[in-house]
Amino acid sequence: MERQVSSTKPSTLVTTGEEFDRLMARALPDLLDCATAHIRRFLRETGQWADDISHEKLAIRWGYEQVERFLVCGRAEIPCRPFFLLESFIAKFLSQPEPLCYQKDLLTPLGRFLDGLTARAVLSRDALVALFYHLYGLGQSHVVRLLGLGPAESQRVYKNFERWRRTGWLRAVAEIGLTDVELHDIEDQNHRYPARLSAEINRLLSTIQAHYRKSEPEHFPCLTSHQWAELFGQGYGYDYRVWHLALCRECLVEVHAFRQHGLGGIPTPRVDLHVRPLQRSGVMALVVVGGGDSNGDGGGRPTQRLSRTSA
Repeated sequence: MERQVSSTKPSTLVTTGEEFDRLMARALPDLLDCATAHIRRFLRETGQWADDISHEKLAIRWGYEQVERFLVCGRAEIPCRPFFLLESFIAKFLSQPEPLCYQKDLLTPLGRFLDGLTARAVLSRDALVALFYHLYGLGQSHVVRLLGLGPAESQRVYKNFERWRRTGWLRAVAEIGLTDVELHDIEDQNHRYPARLSAEINRLLSTIQAHYRKSEPEHFPCLTSHQWAELFGQGYGYDYRVWHLALCRECLVEVHAFRQHGLGGIPTPRVDLHVRPLQRSGVMALVVVGGGDSNGDGGGRPTQRLSRTSA
């Protein structure tokens, strides 16, 4: 007879995957509160907290990210007490060597946008593939050619772009906590001072990408030009190409350098910020944050957007 877990107390024990899933569905708001409180306390204890909306948004966003990661990996720890396990999970994240945990520059709208999208890319292949467009202006056909993908992998890239523009981008921006006014401000700065903004993005990406590459598999290191050429020449490592090159600008430039003659004029990747997703026709999507869409992914409570989805 299956055991029923009705309690959501911190000491609640789960012994099966089904129990874990049921408890997560019921206790998600409590888990989010727990994670946010831990982040807030960490910032206070390390002298990095201020009582303002920017720091509160930061604590909430990190809380969301940690719970999302916990929902993915927590089942592997069964049997467990999920609330205690979440606390341990967060403590491990905050104590890792040279954590990104707090960067003053990441509290700006631009910093939150870049950090939030990259953090989302660690969890979502749709967001990962979309980084090529948001950071470098590369559309789906450019990504396919530059990464030398096969037919099956190419179709997957097109599906990634489609899901991202339909629901993924709105969900990500809502979880980051960016308003439409803040997004327009980034776009305005990009239009008026493109060189200055690109320099700032380059500076931030060096820190952000290096941090989030820590989440890659250990067998996904940076390669030399010769090693990349060998990998492409032998036609393997498709996942390697997508995961690593989306999070490493230096390797992306290396790959372009030895493949440029067969790329049909794709220029060397450089920072070319696009705040909004690419439309099917190849133009920027004019999406208003907070207005929702036909799939209902643009509104609602933040906790309802917290799920392990393709976007």
